[in-house]
Amino acid sequence: MFDTVFGILESAFAGFNLQEMITAFIGLAIVIDILGSIPIIISLREKGLEVNALKATLISFVLLVAFFYVGDWILKLFNVDIESFAVAGAVVIFLMSLEMILDVEIFKNQGPIKEATLVPLVFPLLAGAASFTTLLSFRAMYADINIIIALTLNMIWVYVVLRLTGPVERLLGKSGVYIIRKFFGIILLAIAVKMFTDNITMLLEQIGK
Repeated sequence: MFDTVFGILESAFAGFNLQEMITAFIGLAIVIDILGSIPIIISLREKGLEVNALKATLISFVLLVAFFYVGDWILKLFNVDIESFAVAGAVVIFLMSLEMILDVEIFKNQGPIKEATLVPLVFPLLAGAASFTTLLSFRAMYADINIIIALTLNMIWVYVVLRLTGPVERLLGKSGVYIIRKFFGIILLAIAVKMFTDNITMLLEQIGK
């Protein structure tokens, strides 16, 4: 029995490479950017919307793993390419950045559940077009086991940060949160513009062909 278990583990970790795992971890951490999302999370809580750290982390992890293995097939099923998906995600992120910079409310939660765990926290902040695109790109370069471990470690980090947003808010105070919210709103806007321009260029090139 132990030989069988050992054989399964050995087979699963056969492609493990520490350098690949670290590279994938850093790449995903930059794309997910949970630290940069702190002002957004605080803003959502100020609106009275609930943010469930464990639920957001688990749902994001499941979505990212599922997309990692069947993302190409899902997009092809709906006749959508990854560039179009990324452009759609960029538009959502762009609107979110305008909320932060201009102090306007674009995303109105009019549903029966008054929480922000799924939208906009899980999508597009944690499990959005940028994360999906990055995973598919890494899959073409690294062994699956290295990417999955990197993703798992990132999700643990996400959960820790989400749990600590309350203490961070108290530490910064209302004025500090306001300033950081404006700053990261501009950063988020820049990310949205870059994501949009990069992928719209690819789409136009495909149309040109």
